[in-house]
Amino acid sequence: MKQRELFLQADAALRSVIDRLTPEQLELPAPAEWTRVANPLLRDIVADHMRDEAWVPAVLAGRTIEEVGKDFPTNLLGDEAPSDDPLGDYLIHKYDRLNDIATAAVREDLDPERMVHLSYGDYPLREYLQHVSCYRAFASWSIARLVGLDFEMSTELVDLLWEQIVPEIDGWRAMGVFGPPVEVPAGADRETQLLGLTGFWTPSRATD
Repeated sequence: MKQRELFLQADAALRSVIDRLTPEQLELPAPAEWTRVANPLLRDIVADHMRDEAWVPAVLAGRTIEEVGKDFPTNLLGDEAPSDDPLGDYLIHKYDRLNDIATAAVREDLDPERMVHLSYGDYPLREYLQHVSCYRAFASWSIARLVGLDFEMSTELVDLLWEQIVPEIDGWRAMGVFGPPVEVPAGADRETQLLGLTGFWTPSRATD
């Protein structure tokens, strides 16, 4: 299933960025449009991704929010870090554990046409994997740019996004997932072209 490989590549890209964040970077302000949290810090964005990872096994199993109920932890961040573990490291360790569980669930024998239940509707499992893959892939690039990490999406990830997302990009844009396309320099590589098509690329950031 090509959507599985897209998820695994995007999830690995996001983890590679999150695992490089320092405790100081986690306290940096994050763009308000990245989350529903008021006045967010980057740690709030990591928390959002933790929750998204935590939901993957339940969604793949066909469970609904009502069915999961109290089985789902309400405070994934925990009250505080252990005294011998800095808070930033503690959060990233928890994210990694949830990421491991989500990865294992996606590697199972899955029916791509099975209907799964999301907060915004019911979709075939293959479409769910595309949705969450987009979230992860472009978040990896955005977070890396926010904190100044040296990061590029892998060729494999860019090619998978190009194959699965670009042909339907107008529909994604209509749903508000992507902003208007932006012009990129002539001769730009495929990653930059993809970022331009999806509205993420900006000249000021690209030339920092």
